[in-house]
Amino acid sequence: MEYNTTRNHLIMKEYGRNIQKMIEYVLSIEDADHRQQNAMSLIELMGTLNPHLRNVEDFRHKLWDHLFLISDFKLDVESPYPIPTRETLRAKPERLPYPKKYPRNRHFGKNLEMVIDKAIAEDNPEKKEGFTQCIGNYMKLAYSNWHKESVHDDAIKAELNGITDGKLEFHPGYTPPPSAAAIANAPNFNTSAEFLPRTSSSSSGGSNKRKNFQQNKFKNSGGKSSNKHSNKYNKNRNK
Repeated sequence: MEYNTTRNHLIMKEYGRNIQKMIEYVLSIEDADHRQQNAMSLIELMGTLNPHLRNVEDFRHKLWDHLFLISDFKLDVESPYPIPTRETLRAKPERLPYPKKYPRNRHFGKNLEMVIDKAIAEDNPEKKEGFTQCIGNYMKLAYSNWHKESVHDDAIKAELNGITDGKLEFHPGYTPPPSAAAIANAPNFNTSAEFLPRTSSSSSGGSNKRKNFQQNKFKNSGGKSSNKHSNKYNKNRNK
């Protein structure tokens, strides 16, 4: 009876013991062509046993890397991909430098601090005022999101004044004046041409239409309604 404790170490458990034994057999083949054919057959078998690797980009490259890894990088065959080594496969990646940013006001974040610095350095007074209004509105939004309640404009004004040492002042309800380009591109409505008062001809034309409509209605009815009223008036008069 052969126990697992007496067997060698299983390098990749997802392929199983039989694949590792086949690779050990390929290592013992002395003929290079025969060894190459068996290695290609092993690649196909490894792909069949692990169909989930087909969803991985360039999965055949990964299968060849696994083949050399299980053989402890001792397999001498030709690979369509660069043959990995123990150093390249197990090398640790370089440590990524983590940005160490410590914002002065952490409840607002680093981005708002950058916008505040840009607004303070702005020389154009209109742009500076626009920056200040955007900063104040964002502070109100951040306060409402975190505290689930509204905040008064005076509190935002006082806090922004304290953060910037009085360099920026928030004006609630401020609307920037229109620029020269906006005024030039504004549509020009000719009121004198579009909103003319009604003339006498137009009013007389409307009254003539109403008279014609009443006459046509009377003709279509055959004058019954008017005769009926006149007969009733004559009877009452004779009485």
